[in-house]
Amino acid sequence: MFDFSIVTRWFDEFLRMTLGLSDFWTILIECVAVGLGIIIGYAVLAIILIFMERKVCAYFQCRLGPVRVGWWGTLQVFADVLKMLIKEIFVVDKADRLLFYLAPFLVIAASIGTFSFLPWNKGANVLDFNVGIFLVTAISSIGVLGVFIAGWASNNKYSVLSAMRGAVQMISYELSLGICLISAVILTGTMQISGIVEAQTGPWQWLIFQGHIPATLGFLVFLIAGNAEANRGPFDLAEAESELTAGYHTEYSGMGFGFYYLAEYLNLFVVSALASTIFLGGWAPINIGIEGFDALMNYIPGIVWFLGKSFFVVFLLMWVRWTFPRLRVDQILKLEWKYLMPLSLLILVMMTVCVAFGWTFTIA
Repeated sequence: MFDFSIVTRWFDEFLRMTLGLSDFWTILIECVAVGLGIIIGYAVLAIILIFMERKVCAYFQCRLGPVRVGWWGTLQVFADVLKMLIKEIFVVDKADRLLFYLAPFLVIAASIGTFSFLPWNKGANVLDFNVGIFLVTAISSIGVLGVFIAGWASNNKYSVLSAMRGAVQMISYELSLGICLISAVILTGTMQISGIVEAQTGPWQWLIFQGHIPATLGFLVFLIAGNAEANRGPFDLAEAESELTAGYHTEYSGMGFGFYYLAEYLNLFVVSALASTIFLGGWAPINIGIEGFDALMNYIPGIVWFLGKSFFVVFLLMWVRWTFPRLRVDQILKLEWKYLMPLSLLILVMMTVCVAFGWTFTIA
């Protein structure tokens, strides 16, 4: 498995030794390069996910999806982005201008912040702290503020109602999401995201294999709670078009709306990537203890494993969105507080017992 830290060390040595730059300029150039990489990756993934959503939706509805702009509709997303960029940005009367403009940036900042923690390959972590899981949950919660502030500042009764729905839903499902992450931390013994992936690099060592029943249940609960956290169907009650027009971003136009649209799809990818990282090994290949097979799997780059698993989970969540009808508010909260929360606590207890008594599946 290729270690990407070799490339980062070479780049650092090139700036310091070959070009003779000081520490200040070296760190500045490295930070700019990393920032550009995150923004470019963020934009490219958004384009892929929007196009994928339209095609998956069309498939489930027996349609073709976009086919006219570009080959097989591949340029349709670019045309929509151009249209959004040239749209006029306006503010409604009696709206709180400061909060109105601030809200989209909070949502996009939370999305980019969690996106920066994803481990793309061995040695390819932008942010990798020893309390990474804690920081991911903390940064992702900033998005709740962006949703609630947008509804409040818009001076629109539909937006306020939508913001209240979105906030109570996201805060509720964060609990189950966090408990599932704690279960993974108990099994691996670390909160560092790269350490969690490293703990899954042996034969049959993905967490759904190591933790067997509790880990598999935790994976399913994580997907449901993550889908609700991202305000995706059937949990998209905050954006219920038939009731609330466009929800909390009804009054936004141009790139104000574009930020929310962008963050929705990247939050979908972040949830899917975290699920694949925590429970499906991330960039770690599947090894089954057969030398030839394992050697062949190790030749596949880690980023291919990571993206393959992540997009597999993305497809599952899209499948759910275009299969199940939208839930009511009481059904959404009942699902969390009466079913997912007790189940996630049971998973936590089961995982603790399995680790304490050594009932995990490991191969020496």
